[in-house]
Amino acid sequence: MPEQTTATPQATASTGSSVRRIFEFPNPVNEYAARITAGLVVLAAVATLATGFGPGLVLIAVGFWLRVLFGPRISPLALLSVKVLAPRIGRAKLVPGPPKRFAQGIGAGLTTVAAVLFYLGFVPAAWILLGVLIVAASLEAFLGFCLGCTIFAFLQRRGLIPDDVCEACNNIALRQV
Repeated sequence: MPEQTTATPQATASTGSSVRRIFEFPNPVNEYAARITAGLVVLAAVATLATGFGPGLVLIAVGFWLRVLFGPRISPLALLSVKVLAPRIGRAKLVPGPPKRFAQGIGAGLTTVAAVLFYLGFVPAAWILLGVLIVAASLEAFLGFCLGCTIFAFLQRRGLIPDDVCEACNNIALRQV
């Protein structure tokens, strides 16, 4: 009979925390890196729209899902922004992470639906959704206005997102300057 082993509470806790660490999103995040990533998304989306390259929708969606699930650790656009481009700007401008993750989630959903619509033959609808993404990402990249963050704040004020998800969003004393 094979020997049975049971995991110790410490081993289970460390395994659980290791898995949780994989799916962590930074908090706070560098606003400049977020804006640069949005700019790169705009470039990819405009190129996809201009060429009619449907697989580009899938690539953009995958990038969003990587950022939502793993933060900037795996996404090529986020890595370029965080590790190469943003440090060249200088000192980081830190902002709360949860609203940025929420915004990435909206982008993931939008581009996933656009890709599905494209492959189901509803090509004009897919391009319209990509156009909406281009507008939202352009607002972030060029004006520093995060539409997803604004929606996050609205939902938090209405109690649909608990205050403890982003305490810094509601408590001015906790915000980075």
